[in-house]
Amino acid sequence: MTVQYRIEMDEQDGAVIESDYIAAAARVRGGKERRNEVPRSAHAEWEVPPDRRDPIKILEETNAGRVPELIPIRYGRMLAGPFPFLRGSAALMAEDLASTPTSGLRVQACGDCHLLNFGLFASPERNLFFGINDFDETLNAPFEWDIKRLAVSFIVAGQANGHSPKAGASVVSTLVRSYREYMARLAAMPALKVWYTRLDADFIMETAPTKRARRDREAALVKARKRVAEYVFPKLTAVVNGRRRFVDQPPLIYHEALTREQAEGALDIHDSYRASLPDDRKVILDRYRLVDIAFKVVGIGSVGTRCYVSLLLAEDGDPLILQVKEARRSVLEPFAGKGQYEQQGQRVVEGQRLTQAASDIFLGWFTHPNGTDYYVRQLRDMKYAFDPSGVSADGLAHYAQICGWNLARAHAKSGDAVSIAGYLGRSDAFDRSIASFAGNYAEQNRRDYEAFRAAAGAGLITATPGI
Repeated sequence: MTVQYRIEMDEQDGAVIESDYIAAAARVRGGKERRNEVPRSAHAEWEVPPDRRDPIKILEETNAGRVPELIPIRYGRMLAGPFPFLRGSAALMAEDLASTPTSGLRVQACGDCHLLNFGLFASPERNLFFGINDFDETLNAPFEWDIKRLAVSFIVAGQANGHSPKAGASVVSTLVRSYREYMARLAAMPALKVWYTRLDADFIMETAPTKRARRDREAALVKARKRVAEYVFPKLTAVVNGRRRFVDQPPLIYHEALTREQAEGALDIHDSYRASLPDDRKVILDRYRLVDIAFKVVGIGSVGTRCYVSLLLAEDGDPLILQVKEARRSVLEPFAGKGQYEQQGQRVVEGQRLTQAASDIFLGWFTHPNGTDYYVRQLRDMKYAFDPSGVSADGLAHYAQICGWNLARAHAKSGDAVSIAGYLGRSDAFDRSIASFAGNYAEQNRRDYEAFRAAAGAGLITATPGI
């Protein structure tokens, strides 16, 4: 959507600046016209491609470059059920999504858009916002891919709670309707107002549909506010031999013995990370000193990638805990094309800054001397995710509505809300199509999960559950 300019000469006014900017009315028409090539009903389709690759082979390919001894932990976590399997198999679904119809309208996609990658997080002003909080796979890609993966995650989570197919379809319809209707609102807003929109704690409380929902949301806000460095500091660290350090909890948190050269390299890396920060953020970072680094296993899809936690202190009771995560190429890249950033940590950071309402002030990146890219953010920092376990269909629908609003806001910041709204229209045609797709693909996910279980049972892959 970058505007291209040209200079034209006018007999009376002289040089005049013209551009290829397209007015909103024309973009709405353009969005509607895309339905002629890709009808909204086309998004209901999910048929197994005749050349679909073995899902186990795809998962095995994603292990390339991971820490070998941690791969069984990754598989063990995925073995816990169809929903954990969905979380850990973003690459598999990305390949499947690439075979489905798209409108050609692109946004900065989350890339791993499932319901547990939404949640609460803190703004630099220490306000609580709701939004996407995981960007490891972010890339410019078709907007439909995020919606489809998010919709499937609600179906699979509902199935784990014993919800009927009808109830699951209703939840997805709520999700997509909220996305479609909010996108229409955003399309009608002035450009800067779209940029300034956000879902904050007040909005979350004001939209609570029942007294019970209000109580639950208030409890979540209280928990989120406790998830800060000062609160987790005593739980994660201890004084050992007169030095403050992380407490080893192998295989999830542990120290790697460093040589003098490796320790010097760690300081060089810290300087490289510092160099990626804006000047004002360097000032606050310099209030702290680096005192400890430990390896940390995180998530499901990230297990086996190189992730660390860094402990920095101003004074002993004044900590800053940073999470350092390996940044691999997005699972969307083979199908959506390369992004503008070759450094993968920068890709993650810039994608997060573009789509979130506010971002962590310590977001940065660096490249290890061995060529591995990393990005850095604060550990937790009021981050809180919704737990769908045991939640009623109505409860999931309430949460889906909020997720739909936020996904529309994120997409509108990076994409053309006017064209997307024109394509989606006012009817529920797109809603029904995504509900149909999500139900069908949830069955595909179940079949893939059963194949995964069978492979583990037959010893074709090694899975260590319960860690």
